[in-house]
Amino acid sequence: MTALSRRSFLQAAAAPAVVSRRPRYNLLFLMSDQHQKAAAGCYGNREVKTPRIDALAADSVRFTGTYCPSPVCVPSRGSLITGLYAHKHGARILQDALPADIPTIGHYFAERGYSTGAIGKMHFVDETRKHGFAHRLNEQDFRRQMPPDANRRMRELLGDTGGIDGLGIDLGPEYFDDNWFADQAVQFLRAHRDKPFCLWASFLHPHTPFRPMKRYFDMYTPESLTLPKRPANDLEGGFEGHLIRAKERGWYQQPDDEARVSVAGYYGNISQMDANLGTVYDALRELGLDKNTVVVYTSDHGEMASAHRSYTKHNMFEESVAVPLMISVPDGPRGLRHEFIEQIDLFPTLAELCGLDAVKGLHGRSFTNLMEGGSYTRREFVYSEYWFCRTVFTRDNRYVGKPPLLMVRTDRYKLNYLSWARCELYDLQTDPGEFTNRIDDPSLQDVRRELTRIAERQLALA
Repeated sequence: MTALSRRSFLQAAAAPAVVSRRPRYNLLFLMSDQHQKAAAGCYGNREVKTPRIDALAADSVRFTGTYCPSPVCVPSRGSLITGLYAHKHGARILQDALPADIPTIGHYFAERGYSTGAIGKMHFVDETRKHGFAHRLNEQDFRRQMPPDANRRMRELLGDTGGIDGLGIDLGPEYFDDNWFADQAVQFLRAHRDKPFCLWASFLHPHTPFRPMKRYFDMYTPESLTLPKRPANDLEGGFEGHLIRAKERGWYQQPDDEARVSVAGYYGNISQMDANLGTVYDALRELGLDKNTVVVYTSDHGEMASAHRSYTKHNMFEESVAVPLMISVPDGPRGLRHEFIEQIDLFPTLAELCGLDAVKGLHGRSFTNLMEGGSYTRREFVYSEYWFCRTVFTRDNRYVGKPPLLMVRTDRYKLNYLSWARCELYDLQTDPGEFTNRIDDPSLQDVRRELTRIAERQLALA
């Protein structure tokens, strides 16, 4: 597959658009950071409080089989806006800036006359590059409008950016990035209500640290929360790096009572993000823009939230790679879809749903027909890749620079493939929690070989 060059992409944009049967809609893309699929009421969780996400889900097609292209922020977000896997767009690890010459969904909509905005955490690394989004506000913009003493106070109270000790912060909403981003997104909607727009409103929560506003943390009683299964010998049968990482950070040894406090902090972060999402979605409806706007909600990847005695991501467990996805189209379909979706499919799908011409030359493929009940060839598997990040995987960076960890997941099996270390193979039908590594099972060697072939083929895609 040959990806579009920036020149051919812009030339295609300048050409007359293919006439679409669909109306031309605006696009509102609501995005969070580190929200695992299972941690939402609409996905069956009866403990976390997500009323605004649940309300959006009721007005959407909600997908249960959506997977991120990489279980870490920068490459996943780069893939979301380019429709390409990380090995192609080049932002493979947290420290990599997305190259400026890679065309994005921002460029695509802008070249078709849309006002484009990206407000909040996009994690471009080099924030001087706007990647097609003309109106750009990020974390630095939030801090610049805050008094210096308020910034210092907030940094002290938040602590380590990877901190998992749940705690409510007793400060007003003006101290929190996401509250400001939600207000700025509302201002964008008001300013662009009379012209076509593509707005990406991206929140920092529920990413660590697990320290939301106090009123959101207080919504949860840690003692009453249900923990995932946490066997004492977890992670011992698979890739050694995950066990090393969990022990280095003290996660593996965390007692259950402390884990419940951590989960309460994570859920508090989710509920605060949920409220901010509601602020933006309410404004869209109050302005009457819901009648001509496609609305999307998803997250860049998940969060382990104490599953497998681990936190954050950087692995291929379901808690890290399975993400929520819901899409609302004016007067469009509603309900559940269980087919596999890769997030790289969003770029071409959203272009079509907004009434624009089809996007070619991407790794992702449109699932518009799936939503509309037309002919659609379902994915037989989903794929994700993880390139080992400096400082945040193991402290000695022993795996940095090695070939990536590759995931291929089918309806029944999941292979986590490493060309240089012990792989993992899980039978998700009999072991949905991914506790028993079957990589050496003689009866599954044909499965292992076939999924390995797929993993290597996907990594080789041009």
